[in-house]
Parts: sequence; structure tokens; C-alpha cells
Amino acid sequence: MCGIVGVVSKAPVNQLIYDGLLLLQHRGQDAAGIVTQQGRKFYMHKAKGMVRDVFRTRNMRALPGNVGLGQVRYPTAGNAYSEDEAQPFYVNAPFGLVLSHNGNLTNAAELKAELFNTDHRHINTDSDSEVLLNVLAHELEKTTRGLPLTPVDVFAAVRGVHKRVKGSYAVVALIAGHGLLAFRDPFGIRPLCIGHGQNEGGRTVMVASESVALEGTAHQFERDIAPGEAVFVDLDGTVHAEQCADHAKLMPCIFEFVYLARPDSVLDGISVYQARLNLGETLAKRVVSTVPPSQIDVVIPIPESSRPSASQLAHLLGIPYREGFVKNRYVGRTFIMPGQGVRKKSVRQKLNVIASEFKGRNVLLVDDSIVRGTTSREIVQMARDAGARKVYLASAAPPVRYPNVYGIDMPTPDELVAHNRTVDEVRESIGCDALIYQDVDAMKQAIGSLNPKLAGFDASCFDGVYVTGDITLADIARLNAGRDTSEEGEEDTSRLALPNAQVA
Repeated sequence: MCGIVGVVSKAPVNQLIYDGLLLLQHRGQDAAGIVTQQGRKFYMHKAKGMVRDVFRTRNMRALPGNVGLGQVRYPTAGNAYSEDEAQPFYVNAPFGLVLSHNGNLTNAAELKAELFNTDHRHINTDSDSEVLLNVLAHELEKTTRGLPLTPVDVFAAVRGVHKRVKGSYAVVALIAGHGLLAFRDPFGIRPLCIGHGQNEGGRTVMVASESVALEGTAHQFERDIAPGEAVFVDLDGTVHAEQCADHAKLMPCIFEFVYLARPDSVLDGISVYQARLNLGETLAKRVVSTVPPSQIDVVIPIPESSRPSASQLAHLLGIPYREGFVKNRYVGRTFIMPGQGVRKKSVRQKLNVIASEFKGRNVLLVDDSIVRGTTSREIVQMARDAGARKVYLASAAPPVRYPNVYGIDMPTPDELVAHNRTVDEVRESIGCDALIYQDVDAMKQAIGSLNPKLAGFDASCFDGVYVTGDITLADIARLNAGRDTSEEGEEDTSRLALPNAQVA
């Protein structure tokens, strides 16, 4: 999971991309990068850290141009601590290409071998995004063969990418001197949308991971980019679009609606906020069948994503809804912190209890999901320490029993608290008095009912069904073996970047 933005305008875009990345900061806090284009030259700045820390005034001044893209990174492949793997990535042929990618390629190892042995292209990092960039570059080179570039050539290249690449990918790329390219994988697993706005120069076209990035920068949301579709925006702002996959069907990642996306976003025609309200409604039915409402004194959400579900649940059960935890907004989201040690340490730094809401009460804590169980265990203990008589825990999502291979950091079965455990065994591990999970089919119905045009969901971490149809247990083991386990602070050796010339 990452956040990506791309812009074509008649005025400088550096500030606009920066603002868009701030609105997508929840999608990744490991690294950030922006590339702009002036004439046929790219200007890049990227580094580890949050958007506000990576980009200073001097960096922004060194990013001229009316076309650009940016990314906030949350690592799921390669090395979480490497400066080399901050995006965007760059290759100089054909034309000059930069690319940012949200998702995860499941056949990156095979593609890397193909690129070296057959396409004669060099990959310098462990990032699957660099692999994807070089596949796109090779396919684009095949379609043009030294001829001037047209939208037809671009779409032919994307067709070639779809035939070679497997997994999840939402992509924005710049082609030097020509324009901006955006496309989604044939299942639309990762979100991508397009909109337009106005600035001092005229019309602006923007693509972004979530609609909130458009609306928050005064752009009007037009539509979601369809699964398998490619959109090419030339330097005049003219939008060309074409379906480039043979068998596309919309099956977005359901975890986007459970946790990943901002509640004020609309993804693939579904309000994330309404999806979470619906999850609370179906979860209420599960709670009643496990714990009589008369035994619950108060419903308390675990901030932030669970609030809509918790409030709806409390309303339907007629139980008081209270805020019992105060969140320190200056600590990153624990779920996306690389390294279990960092994640565990940060829980009590991130949350503090309001003891009066717990003391002497039977409390029902509501969370959006339970992945590793580390955070849940700490929070349950915090509630007990604050004086709660009994602590019940409800999850708006079903048990996470299977690894995710499409771009969410839950890849190793051993890390998942529900893997090969019964609900009661998970309850004992977490230490709560009762544990209530959402039902898988109820979750799909609650969210899917908001857009009947969906073919389904990727809910692989809940049901073990991988929508791309190419994942086996051996594949999962291989993907896990390829994860980089180095710790932050270890020497980061090579550094290939696009140097910026001094800009007056």
C-alpha cells in the first residue's frame, strides 16, 4: 500500500503534488518522492521520512515544471530501510521514464530474470516497482521502434505489461516530452481515480490513489480508472483512455474499505465511511449472539478507523458510545511500521486511556481489524490497568488468517494471530473476556451492496482466495523468503538517483 499522485497542468505543479501527498500520507510514512518535468528534463527529490520532513523550501524550488508525479511509500517488498527504494524510479530509455507504483508484483523474481537474460535490462534494487518500470520501458521501446510516440503506442505498451506482469499495480508514470500515463491492473485491486481542476494557467488534470487527494486540492472527481484501463494525458492536458486488458473485472482489495483508505474517500463508487457504518451494523448482530447487550456498559472505539463501525454498533444496541483512548497524532500508524519491535513499542506512545471511561465498567472495544494481535493485546491490558471489570473485543473485519501478497504488510502466516488458531485461542492470546469477529460473507455483502457493479473483492487475507489465480503455498513461501529483514541503521550502500541541476 502506497499513495500516488500525478498532475498535468499549465502552471508549476510542485506545490500541488506536495499537497496531494499530504492528503495521502496515511497510505505510507516510510518515504516520499516527487518528480517534475520541465521541457524534457526531469527533476527529482526523494528520501526516507514523512512528506513534511522530506521536502523543504530548497527542495521545492528545485522541482520546476508543469507536469509531475509523487508517491508516499509503505514498503511490502524489498528493504524498508533503503534510501534506494524510495520512489519514483527512473530509466533514461526510451524517451526517459519515471514511475511510481502502488501494489505488489507476485512474479517479480521471474520478471527480473527475464529482464536481465532476454530484455538486457539492469535492475539495481530489490524493489518490484523498478522491475515494473523496466517492463514498461521495454514494452514501450518495442511499440515505437524509433518512431514518434502516439497514444496508440502507449496503450500497446500497457497491453504488453498486462500480459507479462502479475499481481496488483496502480501506476503513474511520466514519459519525457510527451505526458503522463496512469493504469490499473486487470482486477483493479489497488485504487486509482482521475479528476480535473483550474489554476492560474488553466485546466489541470490529476490522478491519485484516493478521491480525497483530488477534493482536498480543489479538483473535481471525474471517475475511477477502470481495471485494466490506461489513461494517457498529453502535455496539452488532453486525456486519452483505452481498455488494455483482455479479461478485466473489478475486484478491489476489501481491506481498503476496512482500514487502509481515508473515511472521506470514495473508491470504486463506494463511500469508505458508509462501508464502515455497514460493517458496524452487521457486527452488531454478531455481538448480540455472543455477549448480551445488558452485560456491556459502554462501547469504545480503538482510534481511528473503527469509529464509524463502533458508533453504528453502539447506536443499534442502545449502548453508550464513549471515547476512551486519546491518540497521539504525531506517532505513525502502528500497522504500517516496519519491524515488530518498533510496532510493539509504539502502542502506548500512540494511545493513552481516559481512565474514567473504564473504571468499574464492562467495556466493548471495537477495532477495524486484528492482524498480528500485538496492538490488541497491549490495548486490552491498558483497559484492564485503567480499571475495567471486563474487556470484550469486537473486530469489524473477520479473522486475518492468510498472507496478503498484493501490497499489504501481512505476508508471513506466523505473524498472523488468527492463522491456524480458533477464535477462542486468539481470545486467550489477546487476553480479552470475549472476542467477536465479523463474518466473511457478511463483510462482503455489507460493502458490496454499495456498488452492485463489482464482480467481487480481493479478500484473500480473510478467505485465502487470491483473485489473480496464480498464488500457491510455494509462491507465498518464496515471497516471504525474499523479504529483507535488515534493521534500520544498517549501512545503506549504493545510491543511484537523478541529480537536480541548480534552478534559478
